Amino acid sequence: MSYIDGFVVPVPRDRLDDYLKLAQQAAAIWKEYGALEYVESLADDVPEGEHTSFSLSVKLQPGEIVVFSWIVYAGKEDRDRILAQVMADPRLKSDPENMPFDGKRMFWGGFREAVRL
Repeated sequence: MSYIDGFVVPVPRDRLDDYLKLAQQAAAIWKEYGALEYVESLADDVPEGEHTSFSLSVKLQPGEIVVFSWIVYAGKEDRDRILAQVMADPRLKSDPENMPFDGKRMFWGGFREAVRL
């Protein structure tokens, strides 16, 4: 079964074009190294929660949008290899002060696929 990295990040709406440009570049690099799928999705029908929600999870501020992303790999070994290559790739090095999102409020994790229909 596949292995999936999932990400949730708040992005300022006035930096969304910059974020999507970076995401397109990142997607090409991840796929170049062997990722099967790379998806970036924008919050559209995301209700506010009382106890938890996407907005609460990233401490969403006015003027921001939640982005939910995932990358699919053939398996965890492929993910570990690809992730190491991507993190070492100089094409993705950037000024952390000029990122089009707040990385401190981003969260992510790796998941083993359990059901696919």
